Amino acid sequence: MKNEKIKLTLGDGNIVEAQAPQIVSASRATDIPAFYNEWFFNRLDKGYARWRNPYNGKDSYVSFDDTKFIVFWSKNPAPLLPFLPILKQKGIGCYIQFTLNDYVAEGLEPNVPPLFDRIETFKRLVDELGLGSVVWRFDPLILTDRISAEDLLHKISNIAGELYGYVEKLVFSFADISSYRKVGRNLSETGINYHEWTEDEMVDFSRRLADMNLGLELATCAEKIDLSEFGINHNRCIDPELIYRLSPEVEPIIRNLRADKGQRSLCGCITSKDIGAYNTCPHGCVYCYANTSPVSARQNYLRHQQNPDNDSII
Repeated sequence: MKNEKIKLTLGDGNIVEAQAPQIVSASRATDIPAFYNEWFFNRLDKGYARWRNPYNGKDSYVSFDDTKFIVFWSKNPAPLLPFLPILKQKGIGCYIQFTLNDYVAEGLEPNVPPLFDRIETFKRLVDELGLGSVVWRFDPLILTDRISAEDLLHKISNIAGELYGYVEKLVFSFADISSYRKVGRNLSETGINYHEWTEDEMVDFSRRLADMNLGLELATCAEKIDLSEFGINHNRCIDPELIYRLSPEVEPIIRNLRADKGQRSLCGCITSKDIGAYNTCPHGCVYCYANTSPVSARQNYLRHQQNPDNDSII
């Protein structure tokens, strides 16, 4: 994948080195469509953004000069709708990984819109972008003293019925809370009594999900367990086949793409550049791995609003 360093002239006239990715992820780290659309499209117009490495705190620059495709990730992409014509004008393709869960009764996602509104947003986006351009994620699947596997299957069935004719694929993952200490802490502090999935529970759930015959392709995200006996595949969320299907003109770009070594070992995504920042999403989801705490994420969001023209989310 072409992603060489280029010379970039900043707004103040300084010249720096920058990455020039052809596929941009916006973003695994925060909900850009819900909260940072104006910032993102302003940076797209300016031609670059500044990105802070979450592991070493160092800043680097990302040029959009060569960008041909964007994968958006969101729990509320409704604010993205009026911006989509800009992508068309720029000749940039996109699809949306839409995490559409139903944890309303349990209060696990306190700041997302009502479920009905999110379902309607899904349909409006499909009407605008076309079938296949909005991927449904029910992610993560969480077991608590108030949510059983039976409850989760019921929730999925209800949403699938509402989305009939608008969706082709369901992507899911099993909550792996032990891998994220802060997630377990936040759940416990909120009074959520959770328990980890056992392998037997995963297998039984997957069998039952497949037996529901929802008419959808089923795929897991970054899961080690092999569920192929139920027709469930390992997903590639940055998916070269889907990119090519939606934007055939990018075929030369994706022909020789490799797996993204910057992601988890079980991730099947091809290489892209994620431009988001952790600890900036104010949805306040109790299970979120991308925020240290809902309070600090909200504070960072409010700071961003004080300077929305900054070249970085942070």
